Amino acid sequence: MILLDTNAFIWLEAGHPRADPLGAGPFALSPASVLELAYLAEVGRLRPSRPDFLSALADHPTVRVDNISAAPWFLTAATLTFTRDPFDRLIAAHALQRKWKLATGDGNILRALQPEATVAL
Repeated sequence: MILLDTNAFIWLEAGHPRADPLGAGPFALSPASVLELAYLAEVGRLRPSRPDFLSALADHPTVRVDNISAAPWFLTAATLTFTRDPFDRLIAAHALQRKWKLATGDGNILRALQPEATVAL
């Protein structure tokens, strides 16, 4: 399984060429990305095409929001000191907990995680 970071999901949805290495899926999305998407929309950095874009994730054809146990996930995130961005820490920890590859274009994450643990976009 490939876990999409928030930007990877946005690129996939937009048909952006940066998402081309991903293929057809299926993919997983972290609940941390759902919260980050809401935050980005609230501050005007994301302009969703529909007002119910978060609830529409439940019916997405290739991406599912993963239900991960919070305690081990947050404990792993607490050990990741490569960034102060809580979303990046939670998303990277999610991939590590599940032992899934993380699709990201974030240079900090790509440098912090082993190359075999990521899909560079």
